[in-house]
Amino acid sequence: MPVVKNFSDLDLSKTYSYSDYLLWQFQERVELIKGYIRKMSPAPSSRHQGISHNLNGCFYINFHKKPCRVFEAPFDVRLPIKSAKKDTTVVQPDLCVICDESKIDEKGCNGAPDLIVEIISPNNSKHDIHTKFNLYLEAGVKEYWLIEPADRMILIYSLKNGEYIGQKPLVEGENIKSPLFPELDIAIEDIFYRVL
Repeated sequence: MPVVKNFSDLDLSKTYSYSDYLLWQFQERVELIKGYIRKMSPAPSSRHQGISHNLNGCFYINFHKKPCRVFEAPFDVRLPIKSAKKDTTVVQPDLCVICDESKIDEKGCNGAPDLIVEIISPNNSKHDIHTKFNLYLEAGVKEYWLIEPADRMILIYSLKNGEYIGQKPLVEGENIKSPLFPELDIAIEDIFYRVL
């Protein structure tokens, strides 16, 4: 496949691979879900970016000089999905924590991160809540956080025996206690600090 410079030149009914994805040189942000293209929002809101910045700061304090590494979008994560052809799922989670450095290469992450965080936007809530939930479960992501900015709420799911087990929703006045990283102790207020 030749280099593609215009998003409109792609056939959205066709399936693609990661090698195709590497040839796309247009401005639009996309993810590849089991070979199918999913166009992302053009640019995150200031609310979304504020939450991401605050949480990334909390992660930096916790994971600095420790084996796990934190990455924020845009950062390609190539997920191993058993129900799809190899190398056909590439996502860009808002934040991810990777503890196995052998998964990190110059193009991003090749394999399931240990922890993925998605900040729900009004125009992609179904994608984050349903599609990505199932993808991350199938890929073996050990912990998945969904942040709901409008309700200032966080949902945490932990992988146990091939299923995600959810904690009770966390709201302001409470702290996040990660099952995977027990040393993480983040006040919900810190995540939503100065977020409109």
